Amino acid sequence: MINQTLEELSKRISSLIPADVKHMQDDVEKNVRSLLQTTLAKMDLVTREEFEVQSAVLQRTREKLEQLEKQLEQLKQIER
Repeated sequence: MINQTLEELSKRISSLIPADVKHMQDDVEKNVRSLLQTTLAKMDLVTREEFEVQSAVLQRTREKLEQLEKQLEQLKQIER
């Protein structure tokens, strides 16, 4: 899906090339695609699925932390 999106975006950008340099369109498309891939790789992006998995893990961790905080408070109350 990412490759398809990059391909479409590079074609859109290269379509903006003036008519007198259209003979270079394939090279420009390849260079734009390469630049986009490099830039996106540097951004260290994750897929939606990876994001959702990590969000679920974080939610469970928050719930567990809240439970532990309540248990700790109850233990403090017993000690007093």
